Amino acid sequence: MSSERFWEDTGLKMSEISPASSTHHHRKRAPAQVPTAVVTVSDTRTRETDTGGARVAELLGTAGHPVVAREIVPDEPAAIAEIVRALLARDDVGAVVLTGGTGVAPRDVTPEAVEPLLDRVVPGFGELFRALSYAQIGSAALLSRALAGLASGRVVFVLPGSRGAVELAMEKLVLPELGHLAAEAVKTR
Repeated sequence: MSSERFWEDTGLKMSEISPASSTHHHRKRAPAQVPTAVVTVSDTRTRETDTGGARVAELLGTAGHPVVAREIVPDEPAAIAEIVRALLARDDVGAVVLTGGTGVAPRDVTPEAVEPLLDRVVPGFGELFRALSYAQIGSAALLSRALAGLASGRVVFVLPGSRGAVELAMEKLVLPELGHLAAEAVKTR
């Protein structure tokens, strides 16, 4: 389909499209509810002590996105990859949010476990997260390896484990774009 034909089908003319109106148009067509799985990566957290995962679930619920699974896995690449693959195979999962294991310590392996599963990386997520983090915590923001991408028609976010980082990522980046990214993830050529 030509780009002119696409814009005709939307009822808009290309000359009327600005980056802001194009983004607004995509957001308007985005699903209001994205069923999401939450995975905490930690060797030490339990359901009772998992404040980061709990906050992700709480913020998703408040925004109207159903939490369809909540898991805790150890900081082991194989275990992380296994749970992500299993969640991506579920029909009731539109997004996966992982929290924890994004630093530079030897046990921080979440990005290495998840990135090979992604069909596409969304580099702007990590870039924006670190920029926003810098405003809050200064140069320590460079230690975060937060990332996002698309895999098997789903959105995947990898967030740091701290409650503050979770709130920042969810409120400023994930929740505003979750529906939009979920819609983009399922598009075909």
